[in-house]
Amino acid sequence: MEAFLLIVLGYISGSVLFGEILARLKGVNLREVGSGNVGATNVARALGKRYGALVFLLDMLKGLIPTYVGFRVMGVSGIEGVLLGLAPVLGHMFPVFFGFRGGKGVATAFGVLLSVSPVVAILSFCVWIGVVLTTRFVSLGSITASSSAPLFLALTGHSVYTVSMGILIALLIVLRHRSNIVRLLRGEEHRV
Repeated sequence: MEAFLLIVLGYISGSVLFGEILARLKGVNLREVGSGNVGATNVARALGKRYGALVFLLDMLKGLIPTYVGFRVMGVSGIEGVLLGLAPVLGHMFPVFFGFRGGKGVATAFGVLLSVSPVVAILSFCVWIGVVLTTRFVSLGSITASSSAPLFLALTGHSVYTVSMGILIALLIVLRHRSNIVRLLRGEEHRV
């Protein structure tokens, strides 16, 4: 019962779109600016790097806090652990408070990964930095880093459930980046 409650709270916390809220407070409709996404990268484009960093931090925390409590404090594992890790990411992607139209879930997934394995989170972040510095495509960095996380989880000896959670989150992130992938293939993607 406690795990189920945490899963629900994780989804609800994920459903709070800090980028959209902050942009609205500043009189900006993020869905009509830049990529139209409500995440940190588009906030940085629309409102500046400081606001983008703030949104990244807040989106990361909404993944970190419920999963940290579940995994580290309550000892949630197995299928319940998979659902707990997915919940805030799904909340961010399909938020109940915003008509199920959310973001791509990268920062929130990073928070989940930090709660599961700080080492794997750092390795994935290094992949992200390397790809972004090399190509100047944030989207490609996000796709590559999220796709590398399950491999790092497996290589560092995590359970089949944790690796499965990483695979499912990576698949969701790749699916949410479909339009970016099309733009990358056409040579039309925005660079940083």
